[in-house]
Amino acid sequence: MSRLSDTHIRNRYRVQPNDANNYETLHGGELMKWMDEIGAMSAMRFAGETCVTAGVDDLSFHRPVPVGDIALIEAYAYRAGRTSVTVRVRAWREDPRSGDTERTTESSFTFVAIGEDGKPVPVPELTVETDEERELREEALEAEP
Repeated sequence: MSRLSDTHIRNRYRVQPNDANNYETLHGGELMKWMDEIGAMSAMRFAGETCVTAGVDDLSFHRPVPVGDIALIEAYAYRAGRTSVTVRVRAWREDPRSGDTERTTESSFTFVAIGEDGKPVPVPELTVETDEERELREEALEAEP
């Protein structure tokens, strides 16, 4: 069994000009790639196996992240199937000088655990033990489409 808190990962990326679109803000495809990478790390930590992306639900961009700011990305597993895990992935724009943040994007990514033979393998049961874990799981379930 794996606890929700064991799957919680946060990472920061400084938005550089080569990450930007014509409006000098983070390109949506770059943010999606970063979200997928952090989500996969969370899924692999949960499953103890290599995980590949099977689906993405309702990825919406609410505000841009300007060049020079930081994209803060957070992920955690909140639901397990037989061979799959669903991970909530959220992103914020963070001002590098003040640390102030604004949520920019959120989604749920589904990953499938893959064994050495390239076939799906079972994942463990997800446990939710603390009040904080229960709150995170409830938030993720309520955000689903």
